[in-house]
Amino acid sequence: PKIKGYLRPEGAEAIDAQGTHAVDVDGDLVTPLVHGKECAYVIFDEKGYTKCGIEKAYEDGVIDYQKPISCHLYPIRVTKYSTFDALNYDVWKICADACTLGDELKVSVYQFLKKPLIRKYGEEFYSTLTDAAIAWKQEFNK
Repeated sequence: PKIKGYLRPEGAEAIDAQGTHAVDVDGDLVTPLVHGKECAYVIFDEKGYTKCGIEKAYEDGVIDYQKPISCHLYPIRVTKYSTFDALNYDVWKICADACTLGDELKVSVYQFLKKPLIRKYGEEFYSTLTDAAIAWKQEFNK
């Protein structure tokens, strides 16, 4: 209820109809979608940029928790194994504009997701990831 005032009418309607979350084909909890497209929690700022209604409520101090880590990490999807987590980029057409902008700005997915990666795995993990990405780029560009 605290978040509902942040949502677009169609997002609130999707949540009312589908619930606050759903279970996907892999058995993972996911957010409901508006007409099978964007997340029901998506809002647009005055410039037309997408944002999360949950995160906006958190930033405004209305709630004391951030959006779920799985959402914060998107478009990275985490597959848990017994001894490690596999992090994979989820290619989805709806993210094409963000990918284009990332290419133009020369911002890799891991750089864009620095805060959620640190939130989930810590500073040391992110530092190691950055070192590996730099080494890979140097090797790849030979």
